[in-house]
Amino acid sequence: MTEIVAAAVLLIVLPLVFNAAFIGLAMTFDYPDILRRPTAEVLERFRRGGPRLVLLWWVFAMTAVLLALLAGLLPFALLGAESTLLSVGSLVGVLAALVQFLGLIRWPFLVPYLARAEAEADASPARKESIDVVFQAFNRYLGVAVGEHLGLLFTGAWSILVGVSITQTYLLPDWLGIVGIVAGAVLVLCSFEFVGPFERAGWALAAHLTPVAYVVWSLWLVATGVFLLL
Repeated sequence: MTEIVAAAVLLIVLPLVFNAAFIGLAMTFDYPDILRRPTAEVLERFRRGGPRLVLLWWVFAMTAVLLALLAGLLPFALLGAESTLLSVGSLVGVLAALVQFLGLIRWPFLVPYLARAEAEADASPARKESIDVVFQAFNRYLGVAVGEHLGLLFTGAWSILVGVSITQTYLLPDWLGIVGIVAGAVLVLCSFEFVGPFERAGWALAAHLTPVAYVVWSLWLVATGVFLLL
C-alpha cells in the first residue's frame, strides 16, 4: 500500500509542478516562443530574468527527476499487470526522464554563462558570433533533438505502456488506460516536429498538437493518481 500511495502522490505532484514551472517560464520569459528569436534577444531576456529565472529553469529540469522516480515506482502500484510490460515501461520512463533532464539542464548552468559573456563590454563581434553558434548548437542538439524529440518520443512510449498496464490492473478503470494510450500516441507523433523534411521550420500540425497533448497528458496523470488514492 505504501508504494501505491507514493506513486499516486507523484502522479499528482509531477504534472502540477511541471505546469506551474512551464506557466512561470511563459509569463516571465515568453517560453517557448522566445526560442524562435535571435540569440542576442534570447540572452538579453535571460539576463533580465536574473537569478529568479535561473532557479525557475532549475525547477523545470527537476521535474524530469520526478518522472524518473515515478517511472521506477509505478510498476509496484499497478497490481495485476504483466511484469514484463511493467519492467519495459519503467525502463522507457527512466529514459524519457533522462533525455528531458539533459535537454533542460543547459538553461540553469550553460545559458547564464553565455548570457554574461554576450553582455561583456569588450566582447568583439567575433566573440558574439561564437556565442551565437554555441547557443544555437546546444539549442538544436540538446533542446530540439534530445529534449524535445527523444523526450516526447520516450514520454509518449512510456504513456502507452502505462496505459496498457492500466487496462490489465484491477485497481483502475479501463478507460483511464485508453486515455493514456491515446495521449501517448499523440506525443509520439509530436516528437517528429523537426524530423526529416520538417527539420528547418518544423511541422505545423505537431506544433499545434503538442501543448494540447501535454494538457491531456497532465490531466491523465492527475486522474490516475486520484483513482489510485481512492
